[in-house]
Amino acid sequence: MTAIVPVSIESEIFYPSADGQPVAETYDHLYVLLTTLAVLKQYLAGRQATVLGNQFLYYAQGFPKLRVAPDVMVIFDVTPGGRDNYKIWEEGQVPTVIFEMTSVGTKDQDQIFKKTLYEQLGVKEYWLFDPKGEWVEQQLHGYRLRGETYEPISDSRSEQLQLRLQVEGRLIGFYREDTGEKLLIPDELAEALRQEVLARQQAEERAEQEHQRAEQERQRAEQERQRAEQAQLQVEQLKARLRSLGVDPDTLQSGAT
Repeated sequence: MTAIVPVSIESEIFYPSADGQPVAETYDHLYVLLTTLAVLKQYLAGRQATVLGNQFLYYAQGFPKLRVAPDVMVIFDVTPGGRDNYKIWEEGQVPTVIFEMTSVGTKDQDQIFKKTLYEQLGVKEYWLFDPKGEWVEQQLHGYRLRGETYEPISDSRSEQLQLRLQVEGRLIGFYREDTGEKLLIPDELAEALRQEVLARQQAEERAEQEHQRAEQERQRAEQERQRAEQAQLQVEQLKARLRSLGVDPDTLQSGAT
């Protein structure tokens, strides 16, 4: 669906990065958009991929009005990092996975127009998430491209991301297929970090207490040693005095026994 436009003409075409419209319909839609964006960016860090949220996707060179703004899109085999907008003909890659946070108000747009467009563009997975549970059964529904046609995803698995998706209230939970580990959302990451810091502080406090106890034991042992040495010194001094008086202390000891 792209066309080659002469450079002289293309340089004069303006592709906006914003349209002045709200990012999301409600707080719930905004929150799940931002958390999904953050989770997937963290998951794909270090890979040749980018995750964009609510940026214009331009799919027809020379026609800036032919655009759509997916809530979250994952594109592989491109330079990591953000973009103000995404032009397929410049990047050379179609988004691999797209998420739309849908509602009754966007149902027809998401279910008909966008589904058809993403299918034609070759987006391999298309997920609809309904945070308020207004029209999508069980809130989450996905499509997987087979050949040139979308087929419903029945197992809530993203083959492209190698993640299992799970509805968790008004958010999407993401779990690694290889380990079963959950990808933490920012709030959970902050709490996990807080718990880790607290555990480290407690471990350091225990180590310091153990060090103090060991030091106290060492000091007690040193005091006992010094007392024993002092007692031995006093015995030797007493023996010396006895000898100075002509008394053999060893004889006294033998007689005592």
